[in-house]
Amino acid sequence: MTNQVVIHMAKDLKKASTKNDAPIWAKLAEYALKPSAARRDLNLNRIGQLTKENDVVVFPGKVLGTGNISHKITLFSFSISNSAANKILRNGGKIISHSELVEQNPTGKGVVLLG
Repeated sequence: MTNQVVIHMAKDLKKASTKNDAPIWAKLAEYALKPSAARRDLNLNRIGQLTKENDVVVFPGKVLGTGNISHKITLFSFSISNSAANKILRNGGKIISHSELVEQNPTGKGVVLLG
């Protein structure tokens, strides 16, 4: 059974997709409704390799704290380990909710979707 919070997030993302003509939010809603067993994990060092300074990053899975990240990012993910969160915040980065993400980037332009 899917968590009610996840269902609410998916509805919000679908609305944002339609309202702002931004297919990235519909894609993210689709990922949210997949079973948790189908979601991926991603290590922090891999995010560091795939992104650059001040990127807005979305990962529809769990971010793990293996490795380091040498630059500042803004991250939204479905789940994050404490060590990964601490490392991102220590480097001056931010971890945001789906509503903040859509509010700051309504069209999804400039958002890096990993996964």
